[in-house]
Amino acid sequence: MSLNRHDARTDACQPSIIKALRSIGCQVCIIKWPLDLLVSGGRLGDTNLLMEVKMPGADLNVAQRLFWDSWPGRKVIVHHEQEAIEAVLGKEMLA
Repeated sequence: MSLNRHDARTDACQPSIIKALRSIGCQVCIIKWPLDLLVSGGRLGDTNLLMEVKMPGADLNVAQRLFWDSWPGRKVIVHHEQEAIEAVLGKEMLA
């Protein structure tokens, strides 16, 4: 599997997702490959979470799918701020 990524585009919802994550104390690094964001800190503590930001209805491309299926660590696909916050805090914290 090649880790080269061409024509990487930032999804329009990414800046608001980053802002929401930072507002709950997370550190966010924009890595773009293999997924969009590396998130840690806040409620995650020293745990790293790979986060792929997608517009609603969009799916992983072939290279991302290969990575997704082979990576054993924590990872999540989010489409909006609420999903990103739930990924960090857990749905039960928001109820």
